[in-house]
Amino acid sequence: MRADRLVSLVLLLRQRGRLTADTLARELEVSTRTVLRDIEALSAAGVPVYAERGRHGGFALLPGFRTELTGLNHDEALAVLTAGSGRGEQVFGLGSALASAMRKVVDALPESHRATASDAAQRILVEPETDLLSRRLVTDDVPGATVVQVRRAVLAGHRLRIHYAATGRPPQWRTVDPIGLVTVRDRGYLLATRSGADRTYRLSRILAAEELPEPAQRAPRVDLERVWRDRCAQFLSDGHIAVLVRVNPARREELLSSAVAVRAEEPDDDGWLRLEVTFQDSRHAEWALWQLAMDAEALAPQSLRTSLRDRAAATATRYAREVAPHA
Repeated sequence: MRADRLVSLVLLLRQRGRLTADTLARELEVSTRTVLRDIEALSAAGVPVYAERGRHGGFALLPGFRTELTGLNHDEALAVLTAGSGRGEQVFGLGSALASAMRKVVDALPESHRATASDAAQRILVEPETDLLSRRLVTDDVPGATVVQVRRAVLAGHRLRIHYAATGRPPQWRTVDPIGLVTVRDRGYLLATRSGADRTYRLSRILAAEELPEPAQRAPRVDLERVWRDRCAQFLSDGHIAVLVRVNPARREELLSSAVAVRAEEPDDDGWLRLEVTFQDSRHAEWALWQLAMDAEALAPQSLRTSLRDRAAATATRYAREVAPHA
């Protein structure tokens, strides 16, 4: 256990630079005293870790010190990292690189561990193509050549020229400054700026792409999770409708599959769930709740309740009249 912790400590310092003992203790889930003992052990073993005192002090490794994982090329290493985010390797065109990287990882294992690891891998299935209801997951189809150009521009920090087909508009060429790539529910998105304004592009709507030689206008570092969160908040505030709804727990997933986002969720007194969800507009909300019939009830806004009531009344009137069968 201590050997694993020492390796993790070195990797933390390699990847994140100078860190305080308190930060290292939180990351490694040990006490500060244990971290100090580990630092001393690393120094005694010849690892060039040193301390800097003062307000912005901490522990760091001498510049240029590396721990090598040999045998993986750039795309394979990227694929292994991407695999931690679900099916991103498929969305970003890294599937073959991931397969190659995993073969190298297995081959690098000691003989005594190889068979055990292979057997364990056969007993774990992550994100299969169908769920228990035999519904196939829909993954965006992005041409391989296109996603390679997009990915290269994002990672190299170069500008990108894309032929983009926005909804309801003819495709247009545009030049953007790429920030990062995000995959959500097997849909890939390019986060970028265009003429300084924030833009989010769906990868499946990029018909062609070309990495340009000039550098992108962007910050040297990015908190992609924060950027995505801000983009989502902006998206939800632009013309969408918030709906308070009660739903039978058995139909919860069906409701969520049609909603744009979920803002709040809590159990109701009768065992149902009370959720605040967002839909694209009033027509979208009415359609989604109508599919759930008696297993859902819109509580707000009142305009949605009224439209659902009128629709139900009109339907009841139609089916209340007698219809003579054809001879």
